[in-house]
Amino acid sequence: MTLKFPKLFLFLLGALLILNILQSTFTELIYDEAYYWYYSQNMAWGYFDHPPMVASLAKMSSLFFDGELGVRFFSCLLGIGTYILIWLMIDNTKKKDYVPHFFLLLFSMALVNAYGFFTLPDTPLLFFTTLFLFVYKKFIQNPSVPITIGLGLTMAALMYSKYHAVLVIVFVLFSNWRLIFNKYAWLALFVSLICFVPHLSWLFQNDFITIKYHLLERPNHAYSFTEFTLGYFLNLILIFGLLFPWMYLSLFKSKINGDKFIKALHYLTYGFIIFFFVSSFNRRVQTQWVVIICIPMAILAFEYLIIHANSRKWIFRMGVISTILLLYARVWLVDASLLPIRYEAHGNKDWVHKLQSKVNEIPVVFKNSYRRASMYGFYSANPSYSLNTTGKRHNQYSIDDSEAKLQGKRVAYISKSIDKSDFSYTRLDNSTFYGKYIDRFESYRKLGCFVDGSFVDLSKPEGTLLKIFNPYAVDIPLTKISMSVAYLNAYKKLQFVHDIQYEALTENSVLKSNDTTYFRSKVPLPEENNIHYIQFGISASDLPAGINSKKLKIKGEY
Repeated sequence: MTLKFPKLFLFLLGALLILNILQSTFTELIYDEAYYWYYSQNMAWGYFDHPPMVASLAKMSSLFFDGELGVRFFSCLLGIGTYILIWLMIDNTKKKDYVPHFFLLLFSMALVNAYGFFTLPDTPLLFFTTLFLFVYKKFIQNPSVPITIGLGLTMAALMYSKYHAVLVIVFVLFSNWRLIFNKYAWLALFVSLICFVPHLSWLFQNDFITIKYHLLERPNHAYSFTEFTLGYFLNLILIFGLLFPWMYLSLFKSKINGDKFIKALHYLTYGFIIFFFVSSFNRRVQTQWVVIICIPMAILAFEYLIIHANSRKWIFRMGVISTILLLYARVWLVDASLLPIRYEAHGNKDWVHKLQSKVNEIPVVFKNSYRRASMYGFYSANPSYSLNTTGKRHNQYSIDDSEAKLQGKRVAYISKSIDKSDFSYTRLDNSTFYGKYIDRFESYRKLGCFVDGSFVDLSKPEGTLLKIFNPYAVDIPLTKISMSVAYLNAYKKLQFVHDIQYEALTENSVLKSNDTTYFRSKVPLPEENNIHYIQFGISASDLPAGINSKKLKIKGEY
């Protein structure tokens, strides 16, 4: 153990683990973490936005600790594991002389730093990318059956972390395309697919809702060179911070020289950079989407600094400055007064306690906010729900049983604006939210509204034929529901919503349980000429309409 890990390495690794555990304990959850904690309250093989690995981390952490550390503990362990695996992949025998440089190099990457304790999908993605590269290096040296099985398991773990992990596997395969003739490579693929079957089954059972959302349903806006492409290049700088010149220099100067592993690192890095560069012409690329390149480039950069004294000197200097800045930022995450900037980890306990003092143990329903619903659920330990409305986005609350748990109960409904509100509360950022009590909550967000064909022709004089399927176990009286339509632009952004009239084509006065009822509606033509999609919504109890149909393309220009 000491031969592979110098005492200084183990000391710094232990110090980093303690730092991350303390950070996890005293930093309030950010909104996405609260959402993934909500995932973990009902473990499944899949969730609306992501595969289940992030929920597993939160669930396992809760078995050992309460509070914030009960969400982040296993993320701390994976963060440490990433450091260990990167160290083991570096073959240079002089590496033990540059342990401080190694830690400064990795600690200076802000996202690698953050994913050392935050529980987000990119946390396991970084770790399993590192593990995948570690096992792949063993595989190309000695493709035995145990190593092959390990490679297959790691590939599955990658895919269970985040969907674009498939790019990691594909780009490494491209670096060594002769693997398609390798029986061990096919065995690894078979093992990974067998392990991934439960999630594929979940996707099938849920009509591939996650894939459809990411590929088809996400809103966008018109191309902007500054925001999309120039912003992408800025992200490539930001992920390395002050070290970015030497990081890219080490990539450009690195030679493959027939080394299949180094070639894989190059293909993985350049593959991600080029893939998301092309993507930047279609949508804004988020910084964390390219965080994967930090792993191969950390290996290349550390090898480079060992050999080049001048770069080593500057990496050390910039690493020290970056570390000081990031340590200060970590303290600021705990104490908001250190900077005149509010972050989402600040003040969540405060607003939750303010709201809870108003409603006591009454369940809370938030309009269009899975973020606030899950944050409230975490810090109050009381039921909460996100009421998603027409033209907005689905989320986990759309597909689980949280709606059913509140049916018929007295709830507090929260929105940014409410007529005749019963109470209000203000957050630390001075934003005010209003609430009113609903004595009997009734919501039918799972009613499905369908039309024939791939588009809707609103110019038909007879109107649009609508099919409404009732998946609930009870009949729903038609007098309890109303309908509306949301109008969206070419980038699926909500423009406005109209109530619509409709006529049932049967004599039934109810939507029968597990049955389809036919309606006809004359959907108003939009006056604006930028409307390309519509979406139908159904409401009850004077609540805003839900998301009851997919986004439907309309025929022609109006």
